[in-house]
Amino acid sequence: MNQYGRRSETASLDAIGLGHIGTAYWNLTPAELVEETIIQGQGILSNTGALAVDTGKFTGRSPKYRFVVCDENTENTVFWGDVNIKFTPEKFDALYQRMRAYLTNKDLYVRDAKACADPTYNMNIRVVTEFPWSNMFASNMFLRPSDEEIQSFEPDWHIVCAPDFMADPEVDGTRKSNFAIINFSKKMIIIGGTGYTGEIKKGIFSVLNYVLPHEHGVLSMHCSANVGKDGDTAVFFGLSGTGKTTLSSDPDRRLIGDDEHGWSKDAVFNFEGGCYAKCIDLSQEKEPQIWDAIKFGAILENIGFEDDGCTPNYADSSKTENTRVSYPIDHIDNIMKPSKGGVPKNIFFLTCDAFGVLPPISKLSKGQAMYHFISGYTAKVAGTEAGITEPQTAFSACFGSPFLPLHPTKYAEMLGEKMDENDVNVWLINTGWSGGAYGEGKRMKLSYTRAMITAALNGELDNVTYTQHEVFGLSMPNECPNVPSDLLHPRNTWKDTSAYDTKANELAQKFNANFKKYEAFANEEIINAAPTSSVSA
Repeated sequence: MNQYGRRSETASLDAIGLGHIGTAYWNLTPAELVEETIIQGQGILSNTGALAVDTGKFTGRSPKYRFVVCDENTENTVFWGDVNIKFTPEKFDALYQRMRAYLTNKDLYVRDAKACADPTYNMNIRVVTEFPWSNMFASNMFLRPSDEEIQSFEPDWHIVCAPDFMADPEVDGTRKSNFAIINFSKKMIIIGGTGYTGEIKKGIFSVLNYVLPHEHGVLSMHCSANVGKDGDTAVFFGLSGTGKTTLSSDPDRRLIGDDEHGWSKDAVFNFEGGCYAKCIDLSQEKEPQIWDAIKFGAILENIGFEDDGCTPNYADSSKTENTRVSYPIDHIDNIMKPSKGGVPKNIFFLTCDAFGVLPPISKLSKGQAMYHFISGYTAKVAGTEAGITEPQTAFSACFGSPFLPLHPTKYAEMLGEKMDENDVNVWLINTGWSGGAYGEGKRMKLSYTRAMITAALNGELDNVTYTQHEVFGLSMPNECPNVPSDLLHPRNTWKDTSAYDTKANELAQKFNANFKKYEAFANEEIINAAPTSSVSA
């Protein structure tokens, strides 16, 4: 087996049964991987300098086809169900044997990488891919070891990704031909039948969401984080469409990372070495940092083009709404080096409430913080997904339900413990509607939302008076610099206050209905933070 690129003298794929492949290309540079991709006809170079590829049939993750091996190590620790679907060790071994046979005599691309910017929690990852651009994605998204580190590199985990290998559900026990399977005992992730690179990224995120809380007492978080000029760290949670990327991008604050972090006893640290941003309707005006990061070394996924065939058309959703770009974090100028900050001073839960009920900013007690963390609420509006014609609630536990191997209450209680140990404020920010629901009211101005977050970060809301929300019990500030006071209490913005009360009770019922699946595992402080409703369920 021929070897190319940087690797240690003892590096081998024999340990994972891949000793009979064609050429193994080790740790190729981005330029070499771009060249390989273009030569093989799997991508083109856009006029931005970024490589553009299509991921094939799958343009997003497939959570229903993601499995976790259930064995003596995981049977009583993983929270089994629709998120973590059981897969037997015997089926894993048999499927991987077929995958190995498929890869025999094929050229493969090998990447040595790391996760966790805090050296205490470094995880070494060896990524073996069928396609060169999948390998380049791993180079973009994970931390990149130095040449010296590669010479003594020993992997803790392996990822084997073969998009053109199709499972046979009747033989292999999968649901369809595509799959992503995590084996915690063998410390391996196998991915097949899909070219969507996010499966690589989120596979390791799921692993860290198990290992760090379960073995190290570190709270893993699906969030962005930044640091102010005075060294104060802020953390932003939020589902798609809530403004997480936009609001955490601040020219006066340095970015730690945009998606995955750990909170240890004394630090918040990035898991990754890159960013994986949505591109739909991207503009230089709205997202200047992402726009400028799309250059050589970045990978555009499933993008449409103008008539010239090389100029990206970010408004084109013909392939998918989930168009993406991956790039190394150093494509952004204003970043922390290394990607690490101190214990957070402020945490923001971002929600886009299309029902116009929640306050634009409110301060949460410890119990409320744990409750709203478990809830992970936002709303989808018409146009966000096919078939949605009116606002719909969306709940994702801990703002990252698909990636949580442990029970959500475990992460929520860890958050509560962190709040007890540290002087931290938790804020609920509604970037959604005011003065009425979607279609009647108006969406909160971005300038006002920024002003509220700035006020919270600067301590300008520490000494103002607060009013408690009638249904949700949230503490709403009565004043905020650069924000009209009448916007701070949502009921006052509605012409028909009785209609507001009805809508608030309806939303409270939806929260409580969602929480029932966690109630049996939650402590009293979380349970008592639930909203009250005068309307019977």
